Amino acid sequence: MNTLLLLLLDTRAPAGAHHHSGGMEAAVGTGLVAGLPDLEDFCQARLRTSARVAAAFAAAACHLQANFPERAPLPAPADAVAPRADADPWTPPSQWTPPSQWAELDAEFDARTPSAAMRAASRQLGGGLARLLRSLQPEAALPWARGGRPGPHHPLVLGAGISLAGGSPELAARAAALAACAGPASAAVRLLGLDPFAVQAMLARLAPGIDDCARRAAKDATGPPSSLPADGAPALDLLADFHLTAEVRLFAS
Repeated sequence: MNTLLLLLLDTRAPAGAHHHSGGMEAAVGTGLVAGLPDLEDFCQARLRTSARVAAAFAAAACHLQANFPERAPLPAPADAVAPRADADPWTPPSQWTPPSQWAELDAEFDARTPSAAMRAASRQLGGGLARLLRSLQPEAALPWARGGRPGPHHPLVLGAGISLAGGSPELAARAAALAACAGPASAAVRLLGLDPFAVQAMLARLAPGIDDCARRAAKDATGPPSSLPADGAPALDLLADFHLTAEVRLFAS
């Protein structure tokens, strides 16, 4: 693993992930998670459902980025103003659109995320990660406009970034599966005052399951976007929407 990959996967990287709890704040607030055993059950449930989906889409995005053609501008309208010669090369003209493969992948992940709150969180995280990627590799070709709204979903940016840094689809799947557990676990330390060493030991117990999730997701990712996993977690969706009603929130999601 090269240094660029380490920088991209470093949890201290300024991609905004520390603002999100992955549903943990709502789970703690409703009493579903009150200690370490509950936290482990929560992470196990994510590995069987939403983590598998995110891992497969990250692997698929890694595949797609590896074969991604250079962006080509659509024909400019007759009254379009030509860009200045000194314009920022990373700000694409307004007539550029994402390739259809990326749009399809984004739409399929959107369809697998029924909670509006979870969709918004995923796009916030994706936008932050895209900004980090552009700071690490300003010359890299990403299929999303800088500052575009709505932002791309997080698993898609994660997979594209790992591909740009020389990683494999399985590594992208593993990173997504690990994030699905590590994010809530880190939030639980802050919310419940858990022993961080005990939480790390819990994540180590989950490591074989994370690796298995990644291997399966990488295999699933070789098919068309419509065939990617669609495992649902209705309780997580409800928790995400419930979280928005809380009067006091430490995390954005």
